[in-house]
Amino acid sequence: MSPFTGSSARTSDWEHLRVQLADGVATVTLTRPEKLNALTFGAYADLRDLLAELSRERSVRALVLSGEGRGFCSGGDVEEIIGATLSMDTAQLLDFNRMTGQVVRAVRECPFPVIAAVHGVAAGAGAVLALAADFRVADPSARFAFLFTRVGLSGGDMGAAYLLPRVVGLGHATRLLMLGEPVRAPEAERIGLISRLTEEGRATEAALELARHLADGPALAYAQTKALLTAELDMPLAASIELDASTQALLMNGEDYAEFHAAFTQKRPPKWRGR
Repeated sequence: MSPFTGSSARTSDWEHLRVQLADGVATVTLTRPEKLNALTFGAYADLRDLLAELSRERSVRALVLSGEGRGFCSGGDVEEIIGATLSMDTAQLLDFNRMTGQVVRAVRECPFPVIAAVHGVAAGAGAVLALAADFRVADPSARFAFLFTRVGLSGGDMGAAYLLPRVVGLGHATRLLMLGEPVRAPEAERIGLISRLTEEGRATEAALELARHLADGPALAYAQTKALLTAELDMPLAASIELDASTQALLMNGEDYAEFHAAFTQKRPPKWRGR
């Protein structure tokens, strides 16, 4: 995303999220614990706009997304979203569905790693938010459920039919998206849906540890790696190799590449600057 901004100021208060920034790490918490952090129209819009703002600022080097209370996110609120959409016309429904997809695109396209810290339920849109993250750190209580067919909709919601086969393979993705069955932490780890399984109650703590490790690293190298992982999913090999070559040539002109060599020869840790 472009770092250039217009005249609008940075948002200082988010109604549907708790946002904390410290030492290059953003911690974003969904804050409706009484509803298992069910998403509303406003929560979707806040996530979309927050990720765009943080991407432009370039001060964030890693982001942790978590949920307050007993679970990560139970998906769209049944009354505030499902009930409301029943009275919308096609144009309004298209606007809504495009907005939810914009959130997933923002997670995939932001120039820093996103880590989902999952405990308890991650269902529906909550499961897709976790899926879109670069890392999913979960504790044994975590359970994922792609529930869209259970409410009479396509399992391919918010990019799930694109992302899930690339994470767990077509066979597992077909089962999860068609049947909407819950996947508990041990199986989720086995099929690759969980990046790191922690001890009970340590998902957020472990996610923050990973975020701090990433924030201390070569941010530009991480950003370009993330961009290539997304861009090359549908490229032929020759195009991927050419894009890799162009990217490496640019990074070899960067400060971090020279810093690694200086640190190596001086027998000291590199001082990464993300440039």
